[in-house]
Amino acid sequence: MHEPDRRFVALDLHKSYIVAGAVDDQLNVVLHPRRISCAKLEEWAKRHLRATDAVVLEAGPNSWFVHDLLQPLVDSVTVVHSYHVKLIAASMVKTDKIDTLVLARLLAVDILPGIWVPPHHVRELRSLISHRSRLVKQRAAAKNRLHSVLHRHNLVAPEGTPFSESTRDWWSTLPISNAEKLRVRQDLSVVDHLSPLIREVEQQLAQLSVSEYWVEQVPFLVQIPGIGLLSSMTILSAIGDVTRFPTAKKLVGYSGLGGRVHISGRKRRTGGITKQGRRELRTVMVECAWAAVRTHPFWSAEFAQLEKRIGKQKAIVAVARKLLVVVWHVLTARAADRQADVPAVARSLMNWGAGHRLATGLGLSRPQFVREGLSQLGLGSSMASFSYCGRVYKLPSSVESADT
Repeated sequence: MHEPDRRFVALDLHKSYIVAGAVDDQLNVVLHPRRISCAKLEEWAKRHLRATDAVVLEAGPNSWFVHDLLQPLVDSVTVVHSYHVKLIAASMVKTDKIDTLVLARLLAVDILPGIWVPPHHVRELRSLISHRSRLVKQRAAAKNRLHSVLHRHNLVAPEGTPFSESTRDWWSTLPISNAEKLRVRQDLSVVDHLSPLIREVEQQLAQLSVSEYWVEQVPFLVQIPGIGLLSSMTILSAIGDVTRFPTAKKLVGYSGLGGRVHISGRKRRTGGITKQGRRELRTVMVECAWAAVRTHPFWSAEFAQLEKRIGKQKAIVAVARKLLVVVWHVLTARAADRQADVPAVARSLMNWGAGHRLATGLGLSRPQFVREGLSQLGLGSSMASFSYCGRVYKLPSSVESADT
């Protein structure tokens, strides 16, 4: 039962203003909807909100900022997904004032499912992942435009990397119009400009992978076939705290990789994946599935069996879903993958430690870094060496006695 003086305050967030309204526990309006400038929100909140208020707002670009601003001032701040609000309260008449009061009343009757509020280190990681994704898409668009020039004129690029510095003279002498030469030159400049920016973001992501928040979890992901450093950080950014998913099925549903099911009476229909959830998690798991199918016998056999029955595209989605189940199990149990190939895991750890000189930055040699990762996974205690890029590396028996 709610306290008599408790108010249920809803905030409808917009780009430059916020509409605020409130009801009491009898659903009577106690604060008529009013528009507040974003710049004056803090001042308004300190003046009008009470310590007993319950506040709700929909998730959006500024929702975490508003959440952090209001949390010390009120009893609770609930962030809800706009999709869930639409499912519960669809309306033919839609205005800012109506939306605000509907949201407040839904909070008062306690039927709004609040979403998880990620801590700051998760938000930071998510923002970096999103930023890199934007830069990669811009670079890919420029490369696609350059490829289209070649296809349009039946030209074949030189062997190797077609956009490296060594090919600039070749691009400048193409038999194309001056207008196309201008576009080619500028698209090459875009590629040249974006590539170091992407590397800089990846360097930051690599440093975060050995920070206190993530270093205990990354080894359990990079041990899984098909999952590398960048995909590990993308997965961790989307999951945040794996303990909030009580089962692997819940995590699969969160990713949108679960299948659609409609059961009514004696009729049962299934469809494609729901695609409801974090898109970047769904995307990266499919990319990891392709890598696992190409490099690991178990997943290659799994894909081949599925492909015969349901086709190539559905099969790779099914593999991605199975991989995500493995992710849940290894992160929850903090255990090695049952399909772990110890030499392959050592090479994956080597990739992690050697990239961006992470091992050196931690004061470890690369074999030391690998041994530490294997010990954390409970693997390879008796393994003395492993091969990597055509060279055999000796593993120390312990990090302290390592031979650099």
